[in-house]
Amino acid sequence: MWLRTTLVKGCVPRIDRRPDFRRPRPDASPVLSLRRSTLKYLQVRDYLRSLVVSELRPGDPVPSERMLCERFGVSRMTVRQAVDALVVEGVLERVQGRGTFVAPPKVDLQVRLASFTEEMTRRGMTAGVKVLTSGLVRAEPDIAEALKVAPGEQLIHLHRLRYADDEPMAVEHTWLPAGRLPGFLDGSVPASVYVELDARGLIPDWGEDTIDAGEADHEEAKLLQIKPGKPVLRISRRAFTGDSAIEYSRSAFRSDRYTLWVPVSRPNPPVVPRRRTAAPGATT
Repeated sequence: MWLRTTLVKGCVPRIDRRPDFRRPRPDASPVLSLRRSTLKYLQVRDYLRSLVVSELRPGDPVPSERMLCERFGVSRMTVRQAVDALVVEGVLERVQGRGTFVAPPKVDLQVRLASFTEEMTRRGMTAGVKVLTSGLVRAEPDIAEALKVAPGEQLIHLHRLRYADDEPMAVEHTWLPAGRLPGFLDGSVPASVYVELDARGLIPDWGEDTIDAGEADHEEAKLLQIKPGKPVLRISRRAFTGDSAIEYSRSAFRSDRYTLWVPVSRPNPPVVPRRRTAAPGATT
């Protein structure tokens, strides 16, 4: 409240004690309002995160916007800001027309030379595979270059859908040099290529991965049970036995179920010889 004097002709000056809403209140500064809004947003976000950790399970719905607004005394915009942050983190997921739910945990895909089956087993998950197609093909120029074979050379081609705990995780194309793997396709296709290679004394001892982000095409989306255009993690791998390429694969992983983990370390510092400082008066 502020004091204002009003002069009226023929009257004694009087004091007007009415509040003037044209002047900002001291506690209504934009900075303070922003801080309060930020604190409320963090409270809602942390509350939802604690529910996910201690009470809710993957697939469970989270409290509605109305309930959260009433509980914290905030606007829908603040609640949506908190939910958006957890959706970006992969903690929650929105399902159009249904609501917001606890997202399934992501599988951390470590970049190392191991089979899909080995990676899932290491995480306590049951790996599964569905062979979509298998057979002998002629090497296309790009595949031939990757495997260091002549274009048109005969290759084993496997098109497979990979599962973890009965959930589709990745679509995979694999090419192997047929000349080095006689009888590979006799009978059923091996569940794990690396196990079969190991049995033949051809287990890869090193390799290289090329990682890229992309969008699922219609075929991949149908197999992975996602919408076309959804982001996928694309990994191309060349695996070697000694100096010879033994496998080339292209995989599309569901980005909502995978996070890529790449361990890194600083290289050893180069050894730089120290320069000696000449003593005063010395000649070089």
